[in-house]
Amino acid sequence: MATFLPLIEAPENPLDTVEFVAASRDWPFDRMGEDEITVSVAGKWAHYNISFTWHQELEGLHLACAFDFKVPDARCAEVYRLIAYINEQLWLGHFDMWSREGMLMFRNGLLLCGSSQASEKQCEGLLQLAVDACERYFPAFQYVIWAGRPPEEAMRTAMLEPVGNA
Repeated sequence: MATFLPLIEAPENPLDTVEFVAASRDWPFDRMGEDEITVSVAGKWAHYNISFTWHQELEGLHLACAFDFKVPDARCAEVYRLIAYINEQLWLGHFDMWSREGMLMFRNGLLLCGSSQASEKQCEGLLQLAVDACERYFPAFQYVIWAGRPPEEAMRTAMLEPVGNA
């Protein structure tokens, strides 16, 4: 006697949810295929290009939020030190620099073991976390890269929480 297993529907691609979130916020996006989408978000300090990549075998959603500027070779060592200080402060995600291009980015991931479905709230959370981290530390990166200040000083400045209105 033959045994029939129930048919299982193919899991929803979490990038469909990312696309829905971007469209509902009127953020420009570009779907490059089944496994990648880029969303453009205007921040206070910069325009952020946020790429999401879906890795089916790992059941993981990867986010990479790239900055609009490049790190000059002469400032790389200082920027790496600043990245280390910043990453010590973060609970989720991390900053990174692609050494070949000198491009700064914030990276994070979402592991969806067994589900392959990401909720709208999870995708919004990933996006918000990335933008918040970039907005918070963007001035510190500028302080080190363009003002030539030491990373320790940039961190003190980044950790200040302004109160009130001027």
